[in-house]
Amino acid sequence: MKKYLIDFIKRGLIFGGFGPVIVAIIYFIVSLSETVNLNPGQILVAVISSYLLAFIQSGATIFNQIENWSTAKSSLVYFSTLYIAYLGCYLVNSWIPFEWLFVLIFTVSFVITYLIIWFIVYLIVKHTTKKLNEKL
Repeated sequence: MKKYLIDFIKRGLIFGGFGPVIVAIIYFIVSLSETVNLNPGQILVAVISSYLLAFIQSGATIFNQIENWSTAKSSLVYFSTLYIAYLGCYLVNSWIPFEWLFVLIFTVSFVITYLIIWFIVYLIVKHTTKKLNEKL
């Protein structure tokens, strides 16, 4: 388990910086508008939370490589980790209000998006496997 924790941290550190870079670019573009007023505290929270989000999202890819976990268990832990990280980031930054209706809409959107992405990945893997089998 120690090996997986170290890999989680390594992956998070390698890719975690992309979150704040993306937030900085978005905030720069938003700041060009005269109608948006951001204070330094909001920017600090957004940069730190987006770093943590990117760190967790990158590190969580290790769950799919834990050999003694079933596919269902690794997928559930991966999904749960991402959901909690995204929801937390969105709530902390007030990107969605902490109202049950908005949390429900976020949850439904997150689940649908997650399923669509994994279905696309499944189709790509299936197609690639078929091509490899044909070559063999």
